[in-house]
Amino acid sequence: MDGEAYNKTKISVRNLTKNFGALQVIRGVSLNVVEGEVVCIIGPSGSGKSTFLRCLNRLEEATSGTITINGQNITAKSVDINQVRREIGMVFQHFNLFNNMNVLRNLMLAPVDLKIASKDEARALALKMLDRVGLADKANAYPDQLSGGQKQRVAIARALCMKPQIMLFDEPTSALDPEMVGEVLEVMKELVADGMTMVIVTHEMRFAHEAADRVIFMDEGLFLEEGEPDTLFGNPRNPRLQDFLKKVL
Repeated sequence: MDGEAYNKTKISVRNLTKNFGALQVIRGVSLNVVEGEVVCIIGPSGSGKSTFLRCLNRLEEATSGTITINGQNITAKSVDINQVRREIGMVFQHFNLFNNMNVLRNLMLAPVDLKIASKDEARALALKMLDRVGLADKANAYPDQLSGGQKQRVAIARALCMKPQIMLFDEPTSALDPEMVGEVLEVMKELVADGMTMVIVTHEMRFAHEAADRVIFMDEGLFLEEGEPDTLFGNPRNPRLQDFLKKVL
């Protein structure tokens, strides 16, 4: 990233908390992500990683604190969250494709419904994005005819059809068979190379080490340590992180 990119904050989170009833899942975390930066969040199951990510596009409502996306405070009641979401692509663990539509229609649906593109424009963009993820030959296939890795690549292509400025990934390989993980991570690495701003919740430590500008370790609703991958993985300071890495590396 060049110096100018460092000055362009895409995501700013301040003192975010999230409660589910009496249970506090996120306990006052803060984060800045600048344009073109790739941030990977690692940590044990139940640490609040996915909930944090879902707060970034208000799929979960913050209990307190502020979240600013591209200069807009999305925790403000006056914000048009659907407008903001057009700038944020999200890829989930479980694909969320419409099984009654072929791949092409899955990709065209949101741009056409939201009047972002005409049908012809949406079709051309969908075919372009399918080619980008290596699935140009699957445009007329239905989701149940695809492998898990192919479904996840279609889900990435679908998110890209909205021309997002930010991509969020919630453990995108956790539902895949091991041999399918690589093909999805390869597409994500291409997005990294293209300069996409990304926040990725992942349990793929090698990917986090290779792809991230910064890695954050989260446990019990807190960011316990963050840093450049070589430092965080090679010389972890927090005892909880040290213990975690011994188990997963």
